[in-house]
Order: sequence, then C-alpha cells, then structure tokens
Amino acid sequence: MAMFRNFTVPQKINIKSKHHQLKLMVNRGKARVPTEAERKRLGIVTAAGSSALRNVAILAVSYRLGLRAKEIAALTVADVLDVRGDLHQETTLRRTKGDKPRTAYLSNATLRRELLAYLGARRVEEGILFNPAAALFKSRKGGHFSPNTMQQLIHRLHARAGINGGRSHSGRRWFATELIAKGTDLKAVSVLMGHSSVAMTAQYAEDNPQRLRRIAAEL
Repeated sequence: MAMFRNFTVPQKINIKSKHHQLKLMVNRGKARVPTEAERKRLGIVTAAGSSALRNVAILAVSYRLGLRAKEIAALTVADVLDVRGDLHQETTLRRTKGDKPRTAYLSNATLRRELLAYLGARRVEEGILFNPAAALFKSRKGGHFSPNTMQQLIHRLHARAGINGGRSHSGRRWFATELIAKGTDLKAVSVLMGHSSVAMTAQYAEDNPQRLRRIAAEL
C-alpha cells in the first residue's frame, strides 16, 4: 500500500456548477433588440402569463426607460408614486452602475398606463398594507428582486415569447436604438442611458441597421 501514500484523491467535480458556468459564458453575448413583431408577441405572451400586471410593468420600465436590471430591482413604490398616489413625472435613480445618480423621466404614455394598472391592482390587493417604501416590483418572497433574479425573470419572459437572444439588456438596447433612429442626439441619449461617455452610446448607433439604411438612402 506504500505506493498509494502520496496519492492525492482528485476533488469531486461539480458537473452542474461547471455546466452552469459554461452556459453563462455562452450567453454573455450582446442582448438582441427584438423586432416590432417580437415585441408585440412579448407583450401578448406576458399579459397572458402569471403575475401579468407586474411583469408587463417590468417590461415597460425596461423598454420605455432603458433601465438596467439592477436599477429596476432597486425601485420602490415611492420612486414612481407621490403622496397623493399620482405618478411622478420623473424620478432619481440612485442604485445605478457606478452609483452615479441620474434622472429617469416617467413621461411615456405606455409606461404610465402599465404602471398605473399594476399599482392600482396592487393597492386594492394590499389595502392598508400598501407601503410606499416597499419594493415597486415584489418577488415571490415579498421583497425586492436581486439584480440577478431580475435578470433571470426578464430573460424567461423573452424566452417564453420565443425571442432568441432576448435578455435583460434587450429593453435597454431597444430604448437607445429607437431614440437614435428618431434622430435624438447622442449626448442626450448618453445622459438618459447613464453612460460614462458618448463613445459608449455611439455603439448603439453603429449597431442600428434601420438608421444606417436611412443614411444610405439619403445620400
């Protein structure tokens, strides 16, 4: 048995963990911007699923404000509702990338409609327990989503709608792409996105085939 005295037993490989890490590496590409038809399907499928009002409102915040999953997860009811129960026109985001506060404007009609529908139903359901300091979007446990679980939820919503490559950043990329396609100057888009530089925002312009086709046609 002397030949085995210096033998080191290999550590057990966690196959599930390794597979999960590999899956994450494969999925780390750039989130795809859904087509108009895909976005409509996303809305229909989400509205027909569980926690429909909440999830439709989450997608509205993602697509109409261009927020990161971390920023959506951190929102409270008071961030969007005033003391009278009316929606704010704007709100200050504090838990952002790099913790640099920025303003999000709650002026989009679709966004306001979905938030009011969700919060109206929630106010009725919770009654006197309705708390402005609580998470805007409650998880199953009743508190805030973590950034990771919010990413997972948004990914699942896209997957259920059959949108390959759709992830938590898809709404954010659509938001920037649409603004650029409509001729919004890059500086303004950069401020709304919370980018540290216009150069970062410019990547969205370069990736926008619709804008490039229009430019080519106008030559």
